[in-house]
Amino acid sequence: MEDIIRKIREKSPIRVYERSVRNILGAIVSSKNFWKIVDLSEEPLPLVADVIEILKEKGYVKIDDGILLTDKGKKLIDKEGIEGAKEIQCKHCSGRGISIEDFKDILKDFERIVKDRPLPKQEFDQAFVTSETVIARIAFMLSRNDIVNKEIFVIGDDDLTSVALMLSHLPKRITVIDIDRRLTDFIMKLSKEIGYSNIDILTFDIREELPDDMRKKFDTFITDPPETIYAIKAFVGRGISSLRAPGCAGYLGLTRRESSLDKWVKIERVLVDEFKVVITDIVKDFNEYVNWGYEEKTRAWKLSPVKKKPLHNWYKSYMIRVVTLDESVGFDGKIEVDEELYNDEESSTT
Repeated sequence: MEDIIRKIREKSPIRVYERSVRNILGAIVSSKNFWKIVDLSEEPLPLVADVIEILKEKGYVKIDDGILLTDKGKKLIDKEGIEGAKEIQCKHCSGRGISIEDFKDILKDFERIVKDRPLPKQEFDQAFVTSETVIARIAFMLSRNDIVNKEIFVIGDDDLTSVALMLSHLPKRITVIDIDRRLTDFIMKLSKEIGYSNIDILTFDIREELPDDMRKKFDTFITDPPETIYAIKAFVGRGISSLRAPGCAGYLGLTRRESSLDKWVKIERVLVDEFKVVITDIVKDFNEYVNWGYEEKTRAWKLSPVKKKPLHNWYKSYMIRVVTLDESVGFDGKIEVDEELYNDEESSTT
C-alpha cells in the first residue's frame, strides 16, 4: 500500500491519504462504473481518476467496459481487509432526515411548472438538483424556522428554489439574483403564472459588489456555489453581508466530488474564522443533482477511464446551515477573477 500511495503522490496535485485509497478500492469492490465509484468513495473525481490510473499501471485493476479488480487486486483487497462500500440510508427520506410527505402538492406543482426550464450551461458551471431535493430544502428550512414570514435571498438559482418558495407562499418576500438572464426571465415568467408578486429578480454577476439595498436586509439566504475558495467568498460572503442581524441563517451546498478534506478545512476556516459564523448543520448527500447533459465537454469526462455517460445521479452535495453571530462579517469586495471562480485543481464539472 505504501508504494501505491507514493506513486499517487508523485502524480496527483491533490493530497492523498491511505484512507483515500482504501475508500476508492472499497468503491471498486462494489461497482465497476466510474461515476458510481466516485459517488461511493466520497473522494474528488480527479483524485479517483489518478488512483485508478496508478492501480492499473501496477496491475491491481483493469479497464474493460468498467473498472475491474484483477486477481492481484483481489489479493490486495483480502490482505488489507478492505470491504465493499455500502449505501445505507433511510428509504423514506433518502438519508436527509426530512420528510416531504406534507409537501406532495407543492412537489407536483413544481414539477409541472418548471418542465420547460432552461438547460444547464457549462459556462456558468450549472447543474440543477432533483425536484425532490428542492422540496426537501424547503422542508429543511421550514424545520429550522427560516422561511415563514421571512425575507429570503436566493443567490444563483439554476435549481429554481425560488419557484418552490413561491409555491409554498410561506416567505414574506423573495429576492433572486443570477448571472444567467435565461433563468431570471424564466423565474419572472413563473412568478406571474403563480401570481406571486412579493419577489425581486435581478440579473447580476456575483463577482460585483452587492447593491446597497441588498445589504443587511434579509433573514435567510440560500446558495449553491462552485467549490473554489473564490466562489465561497463571493457567494457565501455576499449572503452573509445580506443578513440583517445576528441569528439569521444561510444555506449552502458543499460536495466531496470536487472538494477534498483539505479543501473542506480551508472552506470551514473561511466560514468560522473569516466570516465568523457558526455551522449548525451538515447533512450528507442532501442535494442530488440531475446529470448535466454536457458531460462530454467536462474535465470529468476527460479524466474518466471509461467513456460512458453516467446512468444514475452520481453528483451529490452536503447541505450546510450557518447562523450569524454579533461579530459575523460578510464579503463586500469585488472579485477580480474569471475562470478561477469556477475552476481549481479539484474541479471536474468545468
